[in-house]
Amino acid sequence: MFGPGLHAGFPPASLLLLWLLSLSRVSESSVSFSVPDSVTLEQFSGADVNITCSAPVDQATLMHLNVTYSSKNYSSIITVPQQVLLPVDSASVAFNVTSHTVGQVTTYLVSNNSDFQSLSARIRFMVIRSNSLAILSQVIGWAYFLLWSVSFYPQVLENCRRKSVVGLNLDFLALNLTGFIAYSVFNIGMFWVPYIQEEFLKRDPNGINPVNANDVFFSLHAVILCLIYICQAAVYERGGQRVSWTARLLLVIGWIFAFVCLFLAIAAKITWLDYLYCFSYIKLAVTLIKYIPQVYMNFSRKSTVGWSIGNVLLDFSGGVLSILQMILQSYNNDEWNLVFGDPTKFGLGLFSLVFDIIFMIQHYCLYRKPEDYQMVPESS
Repeated sequence: MFGPGLHAGFPPASLLLLWLLSLSRVSESSVSFSVPDSVTLEQFSGADVNITCSAPVDQATLMHLNVTYSSKNYSSIITVPQQVLLPVDSASVAFNVTSHTVGQVTTYLVSNNSDFQSLSARIRFMVIRSNSLAILSQVIGWAYFLLWSVSFYPQVLENCRRKSVVGLNLDFLALNLTGFIAYSVFNIGMFWVPYIQEEFLKRDPNGINPVNANDVFFSLHAVILCLIYICQAAVYERGGQRVSWTARLLLVIGWIFAFVCLFLAIAAKITWLDYLYCFSYIKLAVTLIKYIPQVYMNFSRKSTVGWSIGNVLLDFSGGVLSILQMILQSYNNDEWNLVFGDPTKFGLGLFSLVFDIIFMIQHYCLYRKPEDYQMVPESS
């Protein structure tokens, strides 16, 4: 880097100082720009999109908008300029987009200006049928989130009132706790770990992170309430009931699966994103089986005493609103894959509703007048 004479005239400490100063000049001259991650427009409308730089540019900069994905022919969805000129000594510029039909277009903003730290940025344009439907969908989303969160409390109050958990199946409690722990691990990783988010975008550059802040709160809140249930089962009367060996075996299999996947991720046999998805599979498996022990216990006792119907009614109401939101979003975005493209999520939602209906039939029809019973301790 330095000639022989220059090198001889400067001591090593001075060379280091000059090198650090040159790096600081490079960092000072570099500029980054930012754009909105997504822009949502109602069909047949327009909007201005701003490109903002961290400092004014010292030369005119031409930015190209390269379309990388479109749900249809992108020109039929939206009119977007192919390039935008950022003038000299400017720190921002705006360009106009006009929407036509419902659909989705993803573009990358690319510049050949060497001063930019960020070489490209993604903008997702989403054209919807109606802003009113979008607002209604958000309201419904918060409504079912609230219903599902509150649905844990009637069972806590029922246990406190009776000073007993007789009628609440302990297999259900154990499976439910495991399911929500797995769900929390998945949500936290997807929402808070930047490395996982980068892996997700590398795998699906046009994908949308499925986890929101309310998902993280809901799963952690559910874990806390499940732990409260278990504490109640430890101190209140439980009629000799214990977690069955069948449930214990299923839980052991689930956690062995999680640890095996952990070692595979450490050994780089699978990605950390795949490891997180393993926890989502555990949650799905638990959801498929967790209600069965409670249904069978109600059937064996010919009673639903001890099993809060308030929990069931709130869960059912939240499930109906959840499916309604999926349908509204699919119609508003003309993307029915939001419902049928993820059969696991949609199927599990319906599966939970079916069990809620079974519980309501048991409570209001089959065992409306509960018989006197004496809990018989289960054999271990």
